[in-house]
Amino acid sequence: MAEGTWRTSSYSGTRGECVEVADTLAQGAAIRDSKNRGAGHLVVPPMEWTAFLVAVKAADL
Repeated sequence: MAEGTWRTSSYSGTRGECVEVADTLAQGAAIRDSKNRGAGHLVVPPMEWTAFLVAVKAADL
């Protein structure tokens, strides 16, 4: 995976229960656990990532 710019999700909890996302990748978005960054990440293709964001913003999830 090419390195993207990781940021903490605005939907993450305040007790260290954070999800980080790098959504500037050609492959789509990458998601990882901020408490265990070395464990790897999940890459989500662009169309699926867009559908996920639309559903979250519509409160469908």
